Amino acid sequence: MGTNLQQTISLQTKLSPQQIQMIKLLELPTMQLEQRIKREIEENIVLEEEQPADEEREPEKISVEEYIGKEDDTPSYKARINNFSKDDKQRPVYITEGRSLQEYLIEQLRFRSLSERDMAIAVYIVGSIDDDGYLRRDLSSLSDDMAFSQGIDVSEQEIERVLGIIHQLEPSGVGARNLQECLLLQMRQQRIDTRAKRLALKILTSYFDAFAKKHYERLMSRLQISEEEFREAIEQIKCLYPKPGNLYTEGGSDTTPYIVPDFVLDNTDGELRLTLNAGNIPEVRISRRYKEMLRDMVAPDGTVREKDREAIQFVKSKIDSAKWFISAIKQRHDTLMRTMRTILDFQREYFLDGDKSKLRPMILKDIADRTGLDVSTISRVVNSKYIQTPFGIILLKSLFSEGMQTSSGEEVSSYEIKKILQDCIDQEDKRRPLTDENLMDILNAKGYCIARRTVAKYREMLDIPVARMRKQI
Repeated sequence: MGTNLQQTISLQTKLSPQQIQMIKLLELPTMQLEQRIKREIEENIVLEEEQPADEEREPEKISVEEYIGKEDDTPSYKARINNFSKDDKQRPVYITEGRSLQEYLIEQLRFRSLSERDMAIAVYIVGSIDDDGYLRRDLSSLSDDMAFSQGIDVSEQEIERVLGIIHQLEPSGVGARNLQECLLLQMRQQRIDTRAKRLALKILTSYFDAFAKKHYERLMSRLQISEEEFREAIEQIKCLYPKPGNLYTEGGSDTTPYIVPDFVLDNTDGELRLTLNAGNIPEVRISRRYKEMLRDMVAPDGTVREKDREAIQFVKSKIDSAKWFISAIKQRHDTLMRTMRTILDFQREYFLDGDKSKLRPMILKDIADRTGLDVSTISRVVNSKYIQTPFGIILLKSLFSEGMQTSSGEEVSSYEIKKILQDCIDQEDKRRPLTDENLMDILNAKGYCIARRTVAKYREMLDIPVARMRKQI
């Protein structure tokens, strides 16, 4: 085969380092931006946190020889320095947050007279229990894993026997393999001294599937009981906990998200005032000492000594990087404020009182067209960003919704339809809940042309179960 040389012309779009840095900073919420700036200060020696005016003072004069030794044979300067010797020991920092659910269960097991073998089996079972208190692994898998990892040959019957001991521990219901077993464990640890409790135990034991599917009329017919007796039994079941592990919180991790709003909106007599939440974000600047260092290393005639060339090149590269970073932060500020002001103008009626029914249909392209920015830029701005308003903290992404036309030709937001659905379901007769077809007829009567499958989609978005599961006695 011969070798062919061919020349082609192509156009390629490449982002500059500043553009890449801007894109990355634009996506960061306030808390992550604060961490990102602090990390940049640590990595870039010419960046420093700006101090208040009354704390500013003249930087000390430092000599270049402090950084460049006369006998330094290093070919180039390094951006990172390890300030420790090889003899130093790294001491880990331990953070304690209390006992976990598994530790609490093992502590209870120690008060029981278990053999060494039973204790080893029990500890392994406890380690397989999820944070909500359920054992979701089958016994055969536990038996195989214990044989391979622990070297203990144990049968499923033996695991079942030790699991019965764990079922007696607190919180009640821990170690259950399904919801029925969890509720039964809690029920059996109570004193069954009333007719309502005996009836509740019978329902959970023999009629759990019908109870879970809310076939209440069929249950009352099979049990031959009145509606009042059935309601009393249901109240006893409602006192049980479906996730017993959640009752133990001493060592549990806090899964509640901690939100720091990126914007703050104030309403003063109908005048909306928007500010960017700076929080603890430090103001950064280029250190003057390095600027002076460059001046000292350059002779009056503009010449540079050979030994200072590498130092100058290093400092200049760090200063350029710092300038790019400061510029990217400023551009981020301008882009966020520009986008948020446009959203505020677009949804002004909503931001005045927080009524979601006043939200206008809005998509990313609407804001992109008004700001002159790209749709991808708007997407990065609203992603994981929050605004603090007089009526609560709102996720910016939740303000965007699809539009729908009514029979009169008026365009409304999907939030308005969701609000009507929520109101209809809140006011429905719980004995005969509204089906999706009933809700569709109500919306059509109000002038909203909507299909049943769309009603089902909005209902699921509101975390509302189907009519059968909303039925109550």
